[in-house]
Amino acid sequence: MRKTLLVAVYALVSITAFAQSGSGFGIKAGLNYNQNGDLSFRDAVSSSSEDIIAGSDGKIGYHIGFFGKLDFPKIYLRPEIIYTKTKSDYSSNGINSEYDISKLDVPVLLGYKIVGPLSVFAGPAFQYTLDNDLKDLQVEDVKNDFSVGLHMGVGVNLGNIGVDVRYERGFSENEADFIGENITGSDISGRVDSRPSQIIFGLSLKL
Repeated sequence: MRKTLLVAVYALVSITAFAQSGSGFGIKAGLNYNQNGDLSFRDAVSSSSEDIIAGSDGKIGYHIGFFGKLDFPKIYLRPEIIYTKTKSDYSSNGINSEYDISKLDVPVLLGYKIVGPLSVFAGPAFQYTLDNDLKDLQVEDVKNDFSVGLHMGVGVNLGNIGVDVRYERGFSENEADFIGENITGSDISGRVDSRPSQIIFGLSLKL
């Protein structure tokens, strides 16, 4: 996976260098509405022996990064390097925590021009987790620092300005273990799935 990410980064640098005399390159930023996967935990004092599963509530995060774009008559290739900060809320069984994740995303998108400035696109997103934090609970590193997801969406380009809306989904579970206490003071432990499911609103500027 590390070699794949390095290849993707190299491709972005190469295409960006070419794009300066051809298609284009630039910067982008935007907002992310994210929900991570389930949180499962076990109360060490409770008489129940079953794990309790809690889904997350979505919250607003953000992203900022760079892109390169290589145009062809009806299609285009757009690799990106993006720093992303996502947030999710968990509230169940005495746990009220905000789960923050910082990661580096490298989407490699293939787009199709439908008509005029309107296009659709999709492609894999190679992800490297930089940090994860579950408020007052002690969280270990995620199981896999490197993971792969999918980006797909629709975009509009008006001159040097581009706007897109996309959906991101992680392909596989990527859990992190945690330990701590609930509001009653009972010891708890469990796992949280860091896999993203998010709607991304982006604004890009061609330089």
